[in-house]
Amino acid sequence: MKKLIMTLITSLVPAIAIAQTPVASISSPEKNMRVDVYLNAQGEPSYQLAYKGKPLVVDSRLGFILKDQASLTTGFELVSAETGKFDETWEQPWGEERFIRNHYNQLRIALREANGTKRKLDVLFRIYDHGLGFRYEFPAQDQLSKIDILRELTEFNFVGDHQAWWTPGQAGNQYEYLYQQTPISKMGLVHTPVTLKTAEGTFVALHEAALHNYSTMNVSGAANGKISATLVPVSKNQPTAVTLQAPAATPWRTLQVEDTATALITNYLTLNLNEPNKLGDVSWIKPAKYVGIWWELHLEKTSWKSGPTHGATTANTKKYIDFAAKHNFAGVLVEGWNKGWDGEWWLPGGGNAFNFYTPTPDFDVEELSRYAKQKGVYIIGHHETGAAIENYESQLDDAFNFLAKYGMKAVKTGYVETGEELVNGLYHHGQFYVNHAQRVIDIAAKHKIAVVAHETVKDTGERRTYPNIISREVARGQEYDAWSADGGNPPNHTAIIPFTRMLSGPMDFTPGAFELTLPSRPKNQVNTTLAKQLALYVVIYSPVQMASDLPEHYDAHPDAFRFIKDVAVDWETTKPLAGEIGEYIAIARKARNSANWFVGALTNEKSRAIDIKFDFLDAGKKYTARIYKDGATASFKTNPGSYEIEERVVSKGDQVSVKMAPGGGAAISLIAQ
Repeated sequence: MKKLIMTLITSLVPAIAIAQTPVASISSPEKNMRVDVYLNAQGEPSYQLAYKGKPLVVDSRLGFILKDQASLTTGFELVSAETGKFDETWEQPWGEERFIRNHYNQLRIALREANGTKRKLDVLFRIYDHGLGFRYEFPAQDQLSKIDILRELTEFNFVGDHQAWWTPGQAGNQYEYLYQQTPISKMGLVHTPVTLKTAEGTFVALHEAALHNYSTMNVSGAANGKISATLVPVSKNQPTAVTLQAPAATPWRTLQVEDTATALITNYLTLNLNEPNKLGDVSWIKPAKYVGIWWELHLEKTSWKSGPTHGATTANTKKYIDFAAKHNFAGVLVEGWNKGWDGEWWLPGGGNAFNFYTPTPDFDVEELSRYAKQKGVYIIGHHETGAAIENYESQLDDAFNFLAKYGMKAVKTGYVETGEELVNGLYHHGQFYVNHAQRVIDIAAKHKIAVVAHETVKDTGERRTYPNIISREVARGQEYDAWSADGGNPPNHTAIIPFTRMLSGPMDFTPGAFELTLPSRPKNQVNTTLAKQLALYVVIYSPVQMASDLPEHYDAHPDAFRFIKDVAVDWETTKPLAGEIGEYIAIARKARNSANWFVGALTNEKSRAIDIKFDFLDAGKKYTARIYKDGATASFKTNPGSYEIEERVVSKGDQVSVKMAPGGGAAISLIAQ
């Protein structure tokens, strides 16, 4: 027995020694992070990641299980390890930060099977001072030309069972869930981004970048901080997740790492890992604010379907056009304008009734197009598909020709469904839908139309490459406050998403509710104060922001409405001031091509005071600070409409203390004198 034990121990030593000696390593430009790559005795590749000299991710394997051929998991040898470096600063045509530095060191690991057909696989690492991105690349090769991926085996094995904020994956309602906070071991299958907090107070966001011609990556949590990639398959009956033709590359797997939660907000790793703009001149894409026939539909004051309660009529649309023109809003969204809404369009197959270039008889598109142009406003089109992709794709050319003909510079797309499957039975977030979404972006760009996508696939930074995909939903938005059976979004929801969902890109949250108690919906209310609604315009970034409430509610509060009119939607720079996930947040943003700044701060269900220090202001300038804050008796439950407005002159170095009510917030405009 002793001899057997000694033999086993001896046989394990070489494998352990090999595993502990990396075949290649690379550090970030300032040596803040280091990635080590290993091949064990079986030729199985893995990696480890250290942050500030301490292990963060350990013993995490790499590879694939393929269909109808041997897996790409073991038997590899190292062919080469090539390094490089890159440093540039590039300009966003629109965005939360005008100039972004892209500074990384690069390591390309070329692997080849030592025996058999000697298939090749490269792994490309880009390491930043506060993040890591890596992807697989399949070189052109006769022995592996078509690649059918059943499973991607990528792991992210953390050194501890860290706290995680997440929403469930493939659970029946796409991305539209409230966030949960648990240890990694309690996550189950979840969407990304997933945000983690270590026991030492380091924050990590796990996501992906440049999702093209591939399936969405969900991740699964397990004991001891282990996380593994889980690709969305084609369908319930087709386990294949991805089909590629070499040469090909996967999306980047990303880890953003910061010492504070707020620093994650200005970590632009995801954008940097996407390719530069492929559209050329995009001066036609204009960040803007809009109103529209939307909130009244969710409140059932009018309806999408035709008949006496139809909302998208010529007269009603003109009312919104007049309001937009009066208050200098660029767009008017109109939902329910086209044929197809009268049936049960949300049920499987119901979306096949939608026609995307035929208006209802009471929507005079010729007259409305003329009237909007005369008023200096454009109509925002709406393409709800009911997840009937083939029906929509068969009409794409006609649909976008229609939008262009009538001066509709933007379109809101929608893919409402029952469950996680499209009408054709394929999974909503699989490779088929990812490619469909790209086709919509491409044809929209051809017609110089911007896309605001709802019920779509998550953002992975594609806006850098295709700047006409300007915003998405991909989380619970404000519409849930109107009708959700759970009473709507709780106050902490908007204190979580800046640190989770918003790390992936802009969100069309549709803020701006002024009538918060919703008399027509006694079981629901908007669970914020009015001042918090104003703060959302700064906290939740989008280059297109809706003033979602009814015009008459804004007319009743012209002093508060002034902030929505004044606030910018395109930014020179963003400065997170303070915050903790799920508790509170404060952000300052400077308007692009302007000296003006805007601040948004909000809290969860707890009242708290926050000091806003104006250290970010330009030196030598004075600013008129208009402070929109909760009233003395304000509370999201009992007195949500109470607010106060204070005005003073401030300069760099000054400070203001603001008390936020339960579910409350504050918004500050800082107008340079």
